[in-house]
Amino acid sequence: KAVVSTQSTGDTIVERLSLRRTDPVTGDQFHLIYNPPPTLEMKRRLKTNPRDSEPAIDEDIVSFDTCLEDLVDFYSTSQSVNGDQDPHTVFETLESLLVKPLPKQTLKSVI
Repeated sequence: KAVVSTQSTGDTIVERLSLRRTDPVTGDQFHLIYNPPPTLEMKRRLKTNPRDSEPAIDEDIVSFDTCLEDLVDFYSTSQSVNGDQDPHTVFETLESLLVKPLPKQTLKSVI
């Protein structure tokens, strides 16, 4: 079993998740920095999922950190991606790992 993990700071995680919005009319999803809505009218009607509030995100980070050791034990190998880069770079890196995987390394050596 193998896994690709992204390594990100809490600040990056909060920024990426807390600024997500959904247009209730079209169902389109936006990010206020990386993929803003095209019109002011659309921006005004955007809704935030309660799971994207900073307190909820902070709870999820704590929960993940608590489970991290079990994840390390479960997955024998992994590739790690710097999640603090711009989203396009993170996506391109993840895509390249799926298309042409790098030599495997143990997750324990990444953490």
